[in-house]
Amino acid sequence: MNLFNNIMSQRIVISLDAMGGANAPRAVIEGASIALNKNPNLYFKIFGNQQLIGNLFEQFPILKENYEFIETGTYISDDEQPIKALKNGVNSSMRKAIDAVKENAAVACVSSGNTGALMVMAKLVLGELPGIKRPAIVGVVPNLNGGTVMLDLGANAECDETNLFQFALMGDCFAKIILDKKSPTIGLLNVGVEQIKGREIEKKTYNLLKKSGLNFIGYVEGHDLTKGVVDVVVTDGFSGNIVLKTAEGTARLLMQIMKQGFQNNLSSKIGGLLAKKSLKESFKSVDPNVNNGAMFIGVNGIVVKSHGGAEAIGFANAINVAYDLAQRNINQEIIKEFDILQGEMSLGQNIVEKIKKTSARILGIGS
Repeated sequence: MNLFNNIMSQRIVISLDAMGGANAPRAVIEGASIALNKNPNLYFKIFGNQQLIGNLFEQFPILKENYEFIETGTYISDDEQPIKALKNGVNSSMRKAIDAVKENAAVACVSSGNTGALMVMAKLVLGELPGIKRPAIVGVVPNLNGGTVMLDLGANAECDETNLFQFALMGDCFAKIILDKKSPTIGLLNVGVEQIKGREIEKKTYNLLKKSGLNFIGYVEGHDLTKGVVDVVVTDGFSGNIVLKTAEGTARLLMQIMKQGFQNNLSSKIGGLLAKKSLKESFKSVDPNVNNGAMFIGVNGIVVKSHGGAEAIGFANAINVAYDLAQRNINQEIIKEFDILQGEMSLGQNIVEKIKKTSARILGIGS
């Protein structure tokens, strides 16, 4: 027993909602096996319906002795209203996966299920980090320079300037840890870069960020996202989700156009065969399956949302995101950074000077 406890103490335990998403449960089980290949110290607590899962575990022998299955019977459908899911889904696979994080039985939870239900349950069960009014969905959007942190990607359709300001603070912390940026540049999404443009909420948020001492460069437009103009883009969940889905759709369109183009005639087919390998590698950077896994930042526990239509490789990538976030103690670092920011704001001092002095000590990213 002591040997077992010692082995388990060295493993990263992640809870999985096996029933969420269009391709569940197969994508979840197979995805877990792919993730385990990359990170052998993973261990899974998998929640789901055994009757629907069938013999899937037997098809992926690498999972043997690397998972525990917990029968839940019920699960949350993709079209279920969040409040109804909260009321009726106490024993669902999604809820039990989140409960595992609350009970310290897992360090993170991953689900491809209903986004609204997942956020409502995560907030109810885990609560928010100290000082956070509204959690947001944050992810890294690929661009010419690698990636841009963007939030909110869909958790909060309606926001005020205080919410957006807190998103900027959380995005700043996230970019420091995930992108290894010492002083992340921050942009506020708008319909133009001129100060006179935008709604009242953008103008109020602009004024808050300008005075904050954060590395705020001003407004950015949608096309700036793919150029990598800034490290962090802040917006409300309604706009952010539209941007994300548009980017994903554009990526798929470009891949389809390229495929069709290489089928036009014999010479294009030969060219396609010659370029196939390099094109496949290039398109990985914009493939939604590869860039899968967004964190519910601001929740007092690591919850990662996988794309609802993710295939096995996509779900594996969402697990890898959860693994990295847990390894880097993301929430503890955000709490530390927020303590610094709030302390300086209450003293009426310039926040950025304090950040520069303490980032190396807290985040380990340089002097």
